[in-house]
Amino acid sequence: MEIDWNTTYAAIWRQRKEVLRPVRCLDPIQLSQLIGIDKQKQELVRNTRRFLAGQPANNALLWGARGTGKSSLIKAVFNAYAAENLRIIEVDKDDLIYLPDIVDSVRELPQKFLIFCDDLSFDLHEKTFKHLKSVLEGSIEIAPDNILIYATSNRRHLLPEKMVDNIGTKVVNNEIHYTDAVEEQISLSDRFGLWLSFYTGSMETYLAIVDSFFVDYAGNREDLHEAARLFAASRATKSGRTARQFYNYFVNSRETA
Repeated sequence: MEIDWNTTYAAIWRQRKEVLRPVRCLDPIQLSQLIGIDKQKQELVRNTRRFLAGQPANNALLWGARGTGKSSLIKAVFNAYAAENLRIIEVDKDDLIYLPDIVDSVRELPQKFLIFCDDLSFDLHEKTFKHLKSVLEGSIEIAPDNILIYATSNRRHLLPEKMVDNIGTKVVNNEIHYTDAVEEQISLSDRFGLWLSFYTGSMETYLAIVDSFFVDYAGNREDLHEAARLFAASRATKSGRTARQFYNYFVNSRETA
């Protein structure tokens, strides 16, 4: 069944049936809910607005520490501009072999599309990333002006980096000449014109995110913060994801007490 993009705002590729499945229940995350990543928000919003205005815009790679808001930012940007003819298609890493066909199915449509690829990382023996490279900038056909790829990854170069790969890298006439292995690593991420880096924030930022979940909390705020600190310490991370997990844990523990 063909999707009516006038009434459908989001879809996910389903490999087994080889179809785009419309998404009816969207994650409602809003830009105002994302704390501690103001610069990244500003850059991705600016890029998306240029895209919607028909101006030059870049494919974006959001990379960095886990749980720091990379995926949430993409979803929040989409939610902010869905009413302006923006649509989103989520494609899993293992389904990238279908990416050229997915792009072909929407390239002539009047809507603007974000292709959302979450948690990308590849082993060197994997070949699916070559389909992503061709859609980004590796085909004889010019990339459609109604499609951008927004991807997230814990790796800056998407492919594994090993010390041995740097053996053979030389400096010739003050220019760095990389080995073939390093060139292969860089060539994929280099096709993303916008790189946004994410790092684990401070304890102050973590507690601010915790407070955003406990707006109506009437108990002792210092005790709440101490419990949040202990929860973060038990997981060795103080990210936005950890703050949400603490909220779920805290609420559930009080309800079952």
